[in-house]
Amino acid sequence: MNYLLEILPSLMSGLKMTLGVFFITIIGSVPLGIIVSLGMKSQYFTIRWLINGYIWIMRGTPLLLQLIFVYYGLGMMGITFPRFEAAVIAFVINYAAYLAEIFRGGLQAIPRGQYDAAKVLGLTRTQTFFKIVLPQVIKIVVPSFGNEVINLVKDTSLVYVIGLGDMLRAGNIAASRDVTLVPYLLVGLIYLMMTAIVTVMLRRSENRLNRWK
Repeated sequence: MNYLLEILPSLMSGLKMTLGVFFITIIGSVPLGIIVSLGMKSQYFTIRWLINGYIWIMRGTPLLLQLIFVYYGLGMMGITFPRFEAAVIAFVINYAAYLAEIFRGGLQAIPRGQYDAAKVLGLTRTQTFFKIVLPQVIKIVVPSFGNEVINLVKDTSLVYVIGLGDMLRAGNIAASRDVTLVPYLLVGLIYLMMTAIVTVMLRRSENRLNRWK
């Protein structure tokens, strides 16, 4: 017990970094994902081509490799970012690509007749999107979105590769120093708790949305 109390402060410090990456990724990737999904429906071929290329690269290469490229690769080209900012950039552009596909599926599920009805009622495209389309898309994509959020909880551990002082790195330092697996077990337990909390919150949100149907 004394040992747990000894290593807990360093793990909690790492947890703050982990949560920072998690929340900023959510805040940044959701609106970017929506914009990208709308761009996929653009009438201009060049825009669609660029967006599809971006999504193909983000989904076709490992997030770990993208982290290395943003921090080390761009650094070799003279474009440098602090570790935290590099991690956030890599995570946001990666998850925005996945969320864009999810949002695109939600948009395609909306019947064309609803757009026509909104036009008859005199609603602008912006009003149609925010008042009619977006609320329905949210209900449709919640389960898939929830899966990505849970994946994000676990993926935050990848930031160790660029030396960011997250929870896993703190656990690794303690385990190497004290020659014990206890820090890893504690880190795993904290990740399980985080995943459980996110799962419960997502289920409650989904249940509330279902009541509005």
